[in-house]
Amino acid sequence: MSWSTKDIPDLSGKTAAITGVTGGLGVNIAIELGRHGASLIVSARDDSRAATALDLIAKEAPGTKVDVVELDLADLAQTKSAAAGLVDSVHHLDILINNAGVMATPKRLTVDGFELQMGTNHLGHFAWTATLWPLLKSSQSRVVTVASFAHSWVRGIDLRSLTTQGSPRRYRRWQSYGESKLANLLFALELDRRVKEAGLRVTSVAAHPGYASTNLTSSGPTIGGNSLQAIGMHQITRAIAQPAAMGAWPLLMAATDPELSGGEYIGPSHLRQMRGNPRIVGMTRTAHDPELADILWTASESAVETEFTV
Repeated sequence: MSWSTKDIPDLSGKTAAITGVTGGLGVNIAIELGRHGASLIVSARDDSRAATALDLIAKEAPGTKVDVVELDLADLAQTKSAAAGLVDSVHHLDILINNAGVMATPKRLTVDGFELQMGTNHLGHFAWTATLWPLLKSSQSRVVTVASFAHSWVRGIDLRSLTTQGSPRRYRRWQSYGESKLANLLFALELDRRVKEAGLRVTSVAAHPGYASTNLTSSGPTIGGNSLQAIGMHQITRAIAQPAAMGAWPLLMAATDPELSGGEYIGPSHLRQMRGNPRIVGMTRTAHDPELADILWTASESAVETEFTV
């Protein structure tokens, strides 16, 4: 049978942290987890957009306990400080959904001088998860890393993207996005390998929303002004994308399905993983490469200046 939100179990007593709730996927994830009893910790950079998201959560999932954390994944010091604050103030964290991200931006740098896409989508979440690790490893938690079918557009990762602005790497926006999403998958699977080797009760699962109608398809490409590419993408999105609420389903399945044991990749079941009910889907051979994953892990520790010992 096809998975749906009706299959989400009772989450009363559970705490879920979600990055990026001011976008379509994040707020829909929050609403569904709240409807099923979870308390929420949601991150946002923009106060007004956070207020709009909170109003929607309150309307669609009344009574849900929601705490907001200011988080800018493109600023490593702020990211680690925000996570450390949670470690000091929260008793347990059962679900972590690393959802926030940027897509196909013109060349921009993070506060620390990394390419914006790799810095936000991978390095920011790596530092966030590493700093939250004391909370996560102390309970039977689940970490969901949001990837994309765009990981299949690249054959590897140019590790120069994990260095600062002195890198000679030539920037290509879609290559950078694909590499950041491949990094997400490599991280999810390497985390799964490491927790199983350590005998921890942590489940690491990856997921992607398919082609979902969110502001991600327009906000990134239009940084610095509108473009023909952005206009074209908007038209394609209107024609074939599934609603953001449906795009959230694979992420929700990854976060809550008790049958998942770790290392799975959840995505839509139809139209080459672009839409439909969620199921376990395939990924490229490169995403399965444990040697590359180990190299990426070490390079990420160096980049964010944080040791992530599972």
